[in-house]
Amino acid sequence: MFRLTREVRFCVNPEEDGQLGRPPTNGFAGYPSLLGIGHYFALEVTLVGEPAAGSGFVQDIKRIDQKVRQTVVPMAAAFVRRGRLAGGGMLIGGIFEQLKIVWPGSELHHLRLALSPFLTLTLFAREFPMIRLSQKFEFSASHRLHNPALSDEENQAIFGKCNNPHGHGHNYVLQVTLAGMPDCNGHLTDIPQFEQVVASTVIEPFDHRYLNLEVARFSELIPTVENIAMVIFQMLKPKIEAMGVKLAGVTLWETSKTWCEYME
Repeated sequence: MFRLTREVRFCVNPEEDGQLGRPPTNGFAGYPSLLGIGHYFALEVTLVGEPAAGSGFVQDIKRIDQKVRQTVVPMAAAFVRRGRLAGGGMLIGGIFEQLKIVWPGSELHHLRLALSPFLTLTLFAREFPMIRLSQKFEFSASHRLHNPALSDEENQAIFGKCNNPHGHGHNYVLQVTLAGMPDCNGHLTDIPQFEQVVASTVIEPFDHRYLNLEVARFSELIPTVENIAMVIFQMLKPKIEAMGVKLAGVTLWETSKTWCEYME
């Protein structure tokens, strides 16, 4: 299976400015361009299919850009300027309806709409009309990778410098993803409440801690990125479900090159 993703960046300014009637000046940063205070969006369109014999394309990305500019940008502008953006669930649902049947030779797999660099809405075709909301957080912590059932030599062979008796640290980035049906205003959940649950359940107990010694779950469990992601999910699950939404998964970045996603 081939899966092609195209990210289309665009801005909605407070007033109509005619930019869509002119050639783009900087599509990398967003077209239409942001003129000052306004709304910036990044929409990922992911299609699945087989490359066409003549072109080698799953879909011509120029077609994706054109369809988004023609239909999605005016729709987003109407939502923003009429004060209907709210939680964004109605917008991404409307985008899905516009884009789901316009791809000869391929089909829409999912959409991901970034409302900020850290807050995204995702809609999978197989889950419509349910949406997913993802928010990123960060914390710093130290840990030691060590298995007390093994000898020092065996630990050193397996974990190398990560077995340093004094530990080592990471600036972790945590993404928490919720899933459910948006309400009539497009909200999946109360964002400040959601953030407070993550902050009190995970960030405050983990931040600037030596995980092996200061977080009880890791007194016997090796705090690898895999196990940390699992523990975070288990800690969050009952509290997220008490909010009336599903915890779809957590993703934990240990570094920019290493991360783990955990779900049930």
